[in-house]
Amino acid sequence: MGVVIERDEWVLTPLAYPLLSAASLAAVLLLPYFSRWHSAAVAPSSPSPFDVGTTPFIRFRRAFLLLFSLASVVEGIQLVFGEDEFARCGFGREQMAARLAAATVAALFLGGASGIVSDKLGPQRACIFYWMLQLAVGAFKSFSGLHCSWINNFILALASSMFSFCFETWIVLEHEKQGQKQDSLFDTFWLMTFFESVSLVGSQGITNLLRDDDDKGILLPYLFAALVSTIGILYIRKAPVTSTTQHASVIGSYQKSFFAHVLRDKRVLILVLAQASVQFSVSAFWFLWAPIIVADGRDAPLSLIYPCFLVSRMLGSAAFPWFYGAMAPLQNEDSLTTAYIAAGLALLIVAYDYQEIGTLVILFCIFHACVGFILPSLARFRTMYLPNELRGGMMSFSLALANAPIFIFLIQGAYHRNIANSTILGLAACGLLSAGGCIHMLRRWRKHTRQNARSL
Repeated sequence: MGVVIERDEWVLTPLAYPLLSAASLAAVLLLPYFSRWHSAAVAPSSPSPFDVGTTPFIRFRRAFLLLFSLASVVEGIQLVFGEDEFARCGFGREQMAARLAAATVAALFLGGASGIVSDKLGPQRACIFYWMLQLAVGAFKSFSGLHCSWINNFILALASSMFSFCFETWIVLEHEKQGQKQDSLFDTFWLMTFFESVSLVGSQGITNLLRDDDDKGILLPYLFAALVSTIGILYIRKAPVTSTTQHASVIGSYQKSFFAHVLRDKRVLILVLAQASVQFSVSAFWFLWAPIIVADGRDAPLSLIYPCFLVSRMLGSAAFPWFYGAMAPLQNEDSLTTAYIAAGLALLIVAYDYQEIGTLVILFCIFHACVGFILPSLARFRTMYLPNELRGGMMSFSLALANAPIFIFLIQGAYHRNIANSTILGLAACGLLSAGGCIHMLRRWRKHTRQNARSL
């Protein structure tokens, strides 16, 4: 008589995804009504936040958001398989760690230099180069003989690094070129984060539609990614070129201006460290969330849980316009400080080795909602304190600061197993809490500057 071993399975409540989606859509759809009502006393004809700007700029922003969404879909397809892709290639734990560590080194050095190259060449050429990298990865992975090649990890790491800044730099320079108000640019920032999260959810659906059960079925999503990359290249080549040299006579050479406006400016350095803490915590989550949730031995529907995290990120980005401008209940720095502290506390509780799956899912949802709010907030402060011509270099510098500890933890934690997962998450939480304190200092410095200006 055989022995039947029963496995305990944790079930995600069916209402989680619909409730989070409804809250995100409500925050987006109700925003025009409340913003118009709030500004009626000052400007009765105030337009909707989605229609701010001239007609050419609105047309460009819509096309840009569509292109950015396609890029996010490609990013999601390249990362959706995760550990399963390495397992199909026959890699063990040590080989996976070695591949990821090598990709992190590529992002650390090549990705760090890509921001400077992007600032020199211009954002549109940088976006074309990004699409070419995605086309190369999609083409290589579409062939079974090259699917497990080392070159794929290097190219994908470089492409992911460029994705974090090339599109943002393009929309900022185009906004300045057309002389639009800053409110329209700030709306674009949170819309980019919102559509990125929607596209990442959509990439999972597209992958499920294109993937078959056999080994060859995994190649179809990558072929689709290569096709989308080709469309992106053709579209940007037809778009008008945005110049990045209009302030060259003011800020001088790139090296001198970078030292003056980034390394010697305390406000920009705070933004660099704050961005690096977010990028490091997101990377730590991406590596550790699945092992942490199933650590107690119970089965959990990971493919259903992860979309809830992305929808939580949508909710956080949709909440951003409610917390700045005339409708803001708090100062901009106070809201951002609160988001950093909430994200840090959420990871800190997880790092305490709490193993109730339901609580872990809630904490990770809170973390992603905070990340969705933090990303457009940091983009807004970069616009306030940083020259546009240095945006790529500054963002790649923060990415390098985040990748350096990731490489160490991959080697010591995943390869040699000398660092526990709770230690990594604890350090990520401490980084977020420290970044929150730095943002609070940024507010105090700005307030002090205003007081000195009044005294003069």
